[in-house]
Amino acid sequence: MPDIKNKGEAGVIPYAKRGYWEPNYEPKDTDILVAFRIVPQKGVDVIEAAAAVAGESSTATWTALWTARLVDLEHYQAKCYRIDLVPGTDQYIAYIAYDIDLFEQGSIANLTSSIISDVFGLKVIQSLRLEDMRIPSLYVKTFHGPPHGIITEREHLNTYGRPLLGATIKPKLALSANNYGRIIYEALRGGLDFTKDDRSINTQVSMGWRDSFILAMEAIEKAQATTGEIKGHYMNVTAADIETMYEKANFAKEIGAPIIMIDLAVGYVAIQSMSNWARKNRVLLHLDQSSHSTYSRQKTHGISFRVIAKWARLIGVDHIHAGTIVGKLDGDPNIIRGFYDILRQDFVPTNPAHGIYFDQSWACLSNVMPVASGGIHAGQMHQLLHYLGQDVVLQFSGAIMGHPMGISAGATASRVASEAMIKARNEGRDFLKEGDDILANVAKQSPELQMALDIWGGISFNYESTDTPDITPSSI
Repeated sequence: MPDIKNKGEAGVIPYAKRGYWEPNYEPKDTDILVAFRIVPQKGVDVIEAAAAVAGESSTATWTALWTARLVDLEHYQAKCYRIDLVPGTDQYIAYIAYDIDLFEQGSIANLTSSIISDVFGLKVIQSLRLEDMRIPSLYVKTFHGPPHGIITEREHLNTYGRPLLGATIKPKLALSANNYGRIIYEALRGGLDFTKDDRSINTQVSMGWRDSFILAMEAIEKAQATTGEIKGHYMNVTAADIETMYEKANFAKEIGAPIIMIDLAVGYVAIQSMSNWARKNRVLLHLDQSSHSTYSRQKTHGISFRVIAKWARLIGVDHIHAGTIVGKLDGDPNIIRGFYDILRQDFVPTNPAHGIYFDQSWACLSNVMPVASGGIHAGQMHQLLHYLGQDVVLQFSGAIMGHPMGISAGATASRVASEAMIKARNEGRDFLKEGDDILANVAKQSPELQMALDIWGGISFNYESTDTPDITPSSI
């Protein structure tokens, strides 16, 4: 139990003695639970280090306060209730419970500023990583969630039973608006469902955003007329201020764009504001993930992407880049599967093998379509379908724009590979094991796919991931 006597004393009192370490605490269904990976400084007891994180991210400061007597401190104190040693390391997983009354309803800005606080700068901590959060259903219901969700998006596109296919326009900068539109048309004509602005495309010397939006929409309409399929292009409305973002989004809607995109760099308040706009205006919202690997990739520092995925689902986006496993970007298969489950499933059980620390119910909140992008190609289609499933956008980009037979041929190669693998799956074949043979056989009737396999079939990015699941921890 907390040392109530010490709470009323003056001076510096250890956090653990002020009620921030409670090993007998039973978390309530309404508590927000957080798992931190902690490496304490040498000579600092891990219990005190974890209690400091709990205290400084809730009600404590470095010294005792007489003003604490004015509130029901025990109710509002975060409580570290469990610490597990990660075997073979100097790392610990500290579990901390926060009462729901600490947080503003429906505000990721408040949630993050409270829990992250200044704890990453505490001197008693050598390193700290926010690994996972359990968001209680009561708090989940204060958010609107994704404006549309996977089912509504598929109904809009009239596309079912296979991954959606896309590509980011390359080179990502320096194209004129006319050439930009031509590339979009060729890619969509060849079989893609979507094309996409790069996150860095806003208004550059070579191309203003209004011109690119208009010509992109013309390309979409022409491709739809040519193929009889519904198409889209993610128009980047990211800007220096929210007013310009609204201006760009409204213009995109006026010309008929079915989807817009923003970048994680705009911040959670702007993302949530654009989510509200997308819901009211019935436009899909794609979130690009610029910069998150600066703080999500390292094992012992920062914020895991699984937490960012949860925040994104609460805030409400329809798409988010969530890893490829087989592409050029870092991603352990089991960890990435955990990310995808968080975005797509209604209930995600605790699963240490996938890096999931808590059961998570989404309380009927719509789901998010994950996007796989970065160094993937048609020759990996069996692996992509095996690891990522069918509710995903596969963005091939370089393998589309770099195809020797042209952009349209690159898109066709990806579409043929996708449909061949889906057919094999539906026939009950072991498409992962037989994948190379399936692609080789269908390529006999598709010169576009054969060319893609000849060039990229042997390309892979096999490196050890920096973020892998822990061995099952032992409790202390």
